[in-house]
Amino acid sequence: MAAKVARHLVMAGRLAEDEPEQAYKHARAARRLASRVGIVREAAGIAAYHSGEWAEALAELRAARRLGAGDDSYLPVMADCERGLGRPERALDLVRSPEAEKLDPMGRVELRIVESGVRRDMGQYDAAVVTLQIPELRDRRLRPWSMRLFYAYADALVAAGREGEAADWFARAAAADRDGETDAAERYAEIEGLDIVDTEDEEGAEEAEGTEPAATDIAFQPPEPEIQDVPEEDVPEAPAVFLEPKPVDERPPEEE
Repeated sequence: MAAKVARHLVMAGRLAEDEPEQAYKHARAARRLASRVGIVREAAGIAAYHSGEWAEALAELRAARRLGAGDDSYLPVMADCERGLGRPERALDLVRSPEAEKLDPMGRVELRIVESGVRRDMGQYDAAVVTLQIPELRDRRLRPWSMRLFYAYADALVAAGREGEAADWFARAAAADRDGETDAAERYAEIEGLDIVDTEDEEGAEEAEGTEPAATDIAFQPPEPEIQDVPEEDVPEAPAVFLEPKPVDERPPEEE
């Protein structure tokens, strides 16, 4: 049974970013097999969070903490789940909890980003801006949290009606976003009234002039298999190697 649990956790980790629904199914399958194992409940919670299942994510992460696996690093995720469930006061209770003081710098920044979103949900737009005016915002060196912090601050400025200031911070977020994970460049261009030109596409078009049009390369994908409450033989196999869940990088959609 341990090998099957391991396979499910591997697949949940591999699919978390690109196929969150499939990752969630694997995590649930692992949970059915080993519901008393803390790391399994933790993985299930993170997978549920990526799939937008806020209530289940919160329950699984609480269970993981009771079983001694979940640690304080998941506090921002739990607060974000409360926010996703439309319970801003409970989210703020987690932000102000004693456990929040034990977070590392990355965790503290993530918790501030969640708090800023909660303030916006409550219509406290100026407070949302002030919440993110922390020393890390002025750090001249790029840190692992810089991109998300810059973007969140710019977004809060826009919500507060301070688009002129927001443009500068979207530009900083775009400069820090080396992998193109956000739309910071597009947000900056929109505020400044600029058009973004894809030079790679233009070069490709120039090279293709005078040649016959190529066929469109369409990759057809088979329907995603569902994991039902049936014997585990129906679940896809994968190497039995444990992976840690990836840090959460996403938040639920902003409520108007």
